[in-house]
Amino acid sequence: MNPMKSWLSQYKNKIVSADEAVQIIQSNNRVFVTGNCSVPKELLSALIRRAPALENVEICHALTIGPLPDYLAPHLEGHLRVNTLFIGQSARKGVQEGRADFTPVLLSEFPLLFKNGILPVDVAFANLTPPDEHGFCSYGIETGLAKSPTESAKIIIAEMNDKMPRTMGDSFIHINRIKYVVPTSCMPFEASMSEEGDSDVVDKIGEYVAELIPDGATMQMGIGAIPDGVLKHLNTKKDLGIHTELFSNGVMDLVEKGVVTSARKTLHPGKIVVGFIIGNKRLYDWVNDNPLLELHPTEYINDPFIIAKNDRMVAINSAIEIDLTGQICADSIGPKLYSGVGGQLDFIYGASRSKDGVPVIALPSTTTIHTPDGGTKMISRIVALLKQGAGVVTTRNHVRYVVTEYGAVNLYGKSIRQRTHELISIAHPDFREEIYRQAKELHYL
Repeated sequence: MNPMKSWLSQYKNKIVSADEAVQIIQSNNRVFVTGNCSVPKELLSALIRRAPALENVEICHALTIGPLPDYLAPHLEGHLRVNTLFIGQSARKGVQEGRADFTPVLLSEFPLLFKNGILPVDVAFANLTPPDEHGFCSYGIETGLAKSPTESAKIIIAEMNDKMPRTMGDSFIHINRIKYVVPTSCMPFEASMSEEGDSDVVDKIGEYVAELIPDGATMQMGIGAIPDGVLKHLNTKKDLGIHTELFSNGVMDLVEKGVVTSARKTLHPGKIVVGFIIGNKRLYDWVNDNPLLELHPTEYINDPFIIAKNDRMVAINSAIEIDLTGQICADSIGPKLYSGVGGQLDFIYGASRSKDGVPVIALPSTTTIHTPDGGTKMISRIVALLKQGAGVVTTRNHVRYVVTEYGAVNLYGKSIRQRTHELISIAHPDFREEIYRQAKELHYL
């Protein structure tokens, strides 16, 4: 029998509606849902419709982006409960109100929780390309956090999305692995990371970070406006490479300008290596069938010892606040859970182990908060002490370069006294005197 005809006939027999597909889900099941800009919305909507007939179904995912069906609505309590491993906007209110769960984990270990059976998956919802002539579907723009959890599931249900870009690398699954197919035609959600925050501050931080990046560097960019904003200041650099958990449009622009060639990479030379992609239609069209790119599972991309194989590895991540000893809070505002550890520590440590590596934490020196009387006030992000209950993502032992709009300092090998002087020098001028006073009280100076 012609192999193509064999899988093609099976494929046709797997096609059902979303409502038919989710009938296989039972009470007390754990359902993994592909996240970022690839959330399978038809299947999620169908699960919501089925929810009144179910009890205690756990939905696991990482960051989810875009306008989504309200699977955290209060009336679904007792039927569906989210367990997110990175808190995004869709899950934040539910987590902070105690209606949803948060499981902290390094991004490098996120897929391993499912793969190794610590969080066994009954059913996985995937968002895939239609099969090629050999029967293989691509995970598209979200491979890193989707492939291993999906393939660890007892049952895989896939939206076969003819608008999903087909990406290369370790990003394929054969149609024979999939139980049910739901045909869809939905462009992945488009998102920008460059519209957040004060653009002048972001621009100045980007300039300082760019000065730290040597020609031939391999780069990682965390999520947010600052890492993406750094890319705008790299036009004079030569032969940059990319090994990163995610990227957005800025990387594509640097490739087209000849700045990113990956020619001097010591691991995967000539290739852009990434876990998932967040951007707009122009970027999604560019990555489609593009052999320059390789998408890999995150347990590979974010492994610090894999990262360290890239000479001149540059890691660019941000923070909510930093104390004078160098502790980085990036996942909570005091005790209020806000996001997650993500890949920050993976890449900060990986870059620090790299030959001539440059691990960077970049953040605005201030932020604006709301006051009880309905007003606002500016506060410093460089503080003598982290807020009570704040989570430490990058420890004082791992931190190296710290950058604000007032400059860049290197804390590595520095005493607490030296770190205090360095960090006060890049704090906002309005707060330096008060931070200095507090440092004296703590006997840091």
